[in-house]
Amino acid sequence: MNKKLVKQILSIAGVVTTFVIANVSIYTVFTSRCINDSSSQMQAKSVEVDQYLPFAENTKIVKKTATKLEGDLPRIDGAAALVPVFNSFVYSLYPESSVKYENGDFTSDSTLQYHNTRGAFKGIVDGDVDIAFCASPNKDQIQYGLDKGVELELTPIGRESFVFIVNSNNPVDSLSMQQLKDIYTGKITNWKDVGGANRPINVLQRNKGSGSQTALEKLIGEEIKPNVFGPLGASIGFSFRFYVEELTEHGHIKMLSLNGVYPNKENVQNESYPIVSNFYAVTRKGETNPNVQKVLDFVLSPTGQEIVDEVGYVSL
Repeated sequence: MNKKLVKQILSIAGVVTTFVIANVSIYTVFTSRCINDSSSQMQAKSVEVDQYLPFAENTKIVKKTATKLEGDLPRIDGAAALVPVFNSFVYSLYPESSVKYENGDFTSDSTLQYHNTRGAFKGIVDGDVDIAFCASPNKDQIQYGLDKGVELELTPIGRESFVFIVNSNNPVDSLSMQQLKDIYTGKITNWKDVGGANRPINVLQRNKGSGSQTALEKLIGEEIKPNVFGPLGASIGFSFRFYVEELTEHGHIKMLSLNGVYPNKENVQNESYPIVSNFYAVTRKGETNPNVQKVLDFVLSPTGQEIVDEVGYVSL
């Protein structure tokens, strides 16, 4: 084999190795809190549901007592990021016997379910779910309801900030809103153009229809264009503040300030951080089950709002 060919092969191998290392880093930095490769449940569900089971002995939910519901119990589902919230509501309102969890999943006759944002919205429209706790739906989810003759009703129950995250070693601490949009629309492709190192920007996205991906698309308002050289550079990711705040304490990642304002709870509450949005209890318009309204009344009561705050979100 001639030296020139060997050199070319080694060069290609170096690029492949860099790509693999970059993607392993992406997994470690942005995904390890949500997906544990040793757990098939985590791979399928993207959240450790069994840590937030309402009636488990060592559950991480917020426990508040309230009058238990009787009769026709509404079926509950929702987004991964809101599992600690709605599971806490279930603890307060539902009899323990109504929640059934076996072999890493809720049984079909359990009043509490978890199918994440896309599954929860579909369940509401199809009549399999009565209350879904999610961010606002995207246009496809709204259209799916209209096609089935179902209009969705969104009741705001709390607030949260949409945050952007980078590796803690990235020298960039803050972006303007315009810089952020330019990154996601492909106008800015290198960190050096926003005060960082001379490295490509790797724009991470989530699956279509997920709550955070929908929020991103609404925020950017234009076609999102991934950087073809991004995997060889440094990444920028996104989520809701609650979902990543614990991870920042371990020093692997940091949340970026936007327009010079950091997304801590105080700045979300006073709305000085520029991306603050509601999350919702989603129901079918014209719902006749009186227990659905009782759940909503509890969620909006002082006790329900205390749960929102104590979980780590921001109450209304």
